[in-house]
Amino acid sequence: MQAALFPANEEIRLERLCNLNILDTPASERFDRITRIAQRVFSVPIALVSLIDHNRQWFKSVQGLSVRETAREISFCGHALLQDLPLIIPDALNDQRFFDNPLVTHEPHIRSYVGCPLRVADGSKIGTLCIIDRVPRAYSGEDLSLLRDLADIVEQELASIELATIDELTQLTNRRGVLTHGGHELELCKRLNIPATALFFDLNHFKQINDQFGHAAGDQALKIFANLLNQTFRDCDLVARLSGDEFLVLAIDCHVDNARRIIDSLSHTVAQHNRISGEGYAIEFSVGLAGYDEVKHHTIHQLIADADHMMYQHKRQRLTAH
Repeated sequence: MQAALFPANEEIRLERLCNLNILDTPASERFDRITRIAQRVFSVPIALVSLIDHNRQWFKSVQGLSVRETAREISFCGHALLQDLPLIIPDALNDQRFFDNPLVTHEPHIRSYVGCPLRVADGSKIGTLCIIDRVPRAYSGEDLSLLRDLADIVEQELASIELATIDELTQLTNRRGVLTHGGHELELCKRLNIPATALFFDLNHFKQINDQFGHAAGDQALKIFANLLNQTFRDCDLVARLSGDEFLVLAIDCHVDNARRIIDSLSHTVAQHNRISGEGYAIEFSVGLAGYDEVKHHTIHQLIADADHMMYQHKRQRLTAH
């Protein structure tokens, strides 16, 4: 087994990593979504966001493993830091650096590995986005390009930690986060020829909740609706609060017809909550759906605008019905 050498800028690299204040923090949906997408797109058992500390690799996001860190000296990702392009290991048993590595000979029995270096603003590499399989495997140039695109999103998430892309009240992605990351996800849908649907939500009679029960109750209603959205939609869907009482879900690999069925499920869940909540008010919503059309929607703004337009149609229909 060969342990990786330290990069020439190791001292600066570790300083940049420490400045992020991300090591040993709880799992975060913003990173877990990306590793779930990687796991699904590449059909691999393991996908990781691995950060290389002084003597360990620590996983900010981990799919398919039960541990959060391993020793740096046995890490594949430590080797990936030494190059600019992805590190590709088609079969670890045929590689002199890894054939007797304990991560190969014992759990998780790594056979193939691809790791894309993750850079921060000054170019320092602090870790990788990597995918791992337990069987030998080759990857195409298109595969590597796609993984690099996902790594770009991870890098943007790292940068956005200082740009506040999380809504403080609901802990959902905020508008800036949607505009930053949603466009990249639509590009992935276009490349993979998979559908996506935007769902634009607006809470009905929200002003009345604030006026009659106070702003604390209004804040609580927003948090409740955010939780109901998270319970209803999949882990890989982007759930966001855009502003005020407006919410957005970007559902990947989801046709509009499927999204309508999900809305039916959400309506049932919200009605059930209203029956038992005892809060004195009912949470109600209007929603508009827009399926992603690569010809029509050149930007995430255009897709959101279409969903917003459909939401107002739904709201007018509800008001007319009442």
